[in-house]
Amino acid sequence: MDIARLVRTRDRAGRLNRRTAMKKLLKWIGAIFGIYVAFVFAFETFFLGMYQPKLEGTGLPMLVITTTDAAGVPGDRRLANFETDGKIYVSAHHWTRGWYHRALENPNVQIEIDGVVADYLAVPVKGKEFERVATEKPIPFSFKFLMGFPPEREILRLDPAS
Repeated sequence: MDIARLVRTRDRAGRLNRRTAMKKLLKWIGAIFGIYVAFVFAFETFFLGMYQPKLEGTGLPMLVITTTDAAGVPGDRRLANFETDGKIYVSAHHWTRGWYHRALENPNVQIEIDGVVADYLAVPVKGKEFERVATEKPIPFSFKFLMGFPPEREILRLDPAS
């Protein structure tokens, strides 16, 4: 598809009409952007948010975190996890982050890994530890594109409860 052909517009005298051509180009760009936003919304809301796929077949380690809101109502969320220096981490790097905010409010969480449920303490990762972990486990550009370039990533370390 030739973009120049799509936006090429001539007036009655056969001269190129740049104003009309620019309007057509902007309409095409707007349409493509609108389709991308709709895709990201559907991907984040329906595929990840509601369906919560099990991605173990991809080699991506998964866990289920159970957080509790201020009213004491528990909520489960399936997340990818990663280990660094023998510690378990989860990353809030999507638009939907309710589980992350509930874990900050009440850091006593339950984690299920491979069918084993245990109590953990969710600890926000900041400073040098954040830089080290984020550098060791970067989010690929393709993932950022699929997620619609969400806000900056936040990471929790999951420490076993004593």
